Amino acid sequence: MIIAVDGPVAAGKGTLARRIADRYGLNYLDTGALYRAVALNLLRTGHDPANRQQALQAAQSVDAISLDDPELRAEETGNVASAVAVNQQVRDSLLSYQRTFAKRLPGAVLDGRDIGTVVCPDADIKIYVTASDDVRARRRHAELEAKGDDLPFDDVLADLRARDARDSGRGAAPLKKADDAYLLDTTKLDIEAALEAACQYIDGFLEKN
Repeated sequence: MIIAVDGPVAAGKGTLARRIADRYGLNYLDTGALYRAVALNLLRTGHDPANRQQALQAAQSVDAISLDDPELRAEETGNVASAVAVNQQVRDSLLSYQRTFAKRLPGAVLDGRDIGTVVCPDADIKIYVTASDDVRARRRHAELEAKGDDLPFDDVLADLRARDARDSGRGAAPLKKADDAYLLDTTKLDIEAALEAACQYIDGFLEKN
């Protein structure tokens, strides 16, 4: 079984996808971490994210960066990741990695921005997680404060909207809801309520199949 979880930044999709994988005993992959690993590789080597060849080389050596590296969650890494994600060569390089992971037994949960539309368009279950801009920015602001990053809320909100625009407007696999995806709005839901709503949908699918 393959479950695709997509959505914009700070909608809660990562935490939700991990919890779903735990609930059903499936493998889990944060595909955004792959792009962040490319970005971190570029930052550490001093290479230019806008240089398509250097970005491709970083993608081809993505295993050099641990997906558990705490620097992957840094704001600078996330911004560079969003920038390199528009590079089609980078996307192509990481695509086979993601599709191979999705086929691992007994199944997998992948979260990202184009899982249900590009990476695994034939996924058994697709969930699109979203929330209002204000709520997502407040969640992101709280995360940054917990790390000791004292960024003004308005800056976090502006950055979030800029990333949304890049992710939704890029020509290569833009962020969008798959036509057959279940829409889960977490604006007024905590993680437990969001998890129950998602699992209710998944259980309904399993009962029918």
